Amino acid sequence: MNPRAGQEGANAQLGRHVRLVAGKEMVFDSENFFWDHEDWSEEAARELAREAGLEELGEKHWRVMRFFREYFLYNGRAPLNNQLKKGTGLTLLELEGLFPGGIKHGARRLAGLPNPKTCN
Repeated sequence: MNPRAGQEGANAQLGRHVRLVAGKEMVFDSENFFWDHEDWSEEAARELAREAGLEELGEKHWRVMRFFREYFLYNGRAPLNNQLKKGTGLTLLELEGLFPGGIKHGARRLAGLPNPKTCN
């Protein structure tokens, strides 16, 4: 029996899928959020951003993604909107417009945070 085939079957049952991103196999959930936040890299973020129609990530994009990651790694959860605004110096309207998919499906996903639906 092929162990990789068994893992792929288990991933499919859990709504996960494996993709090659930035030269590395990574597991994503059904909404294309990273399954493991440790798989994230800046190159993966750039590649996923291009797929979402964002050709270039500017200083504000990186500021938001780095804040998301630092907050998540320190607190074990994503920041609330008021914490996000304070930590990035951007309004919610700016944050929503900065990423295709807004804060949740754009910034949070590109920053490598887990899907809010699966967070405890």
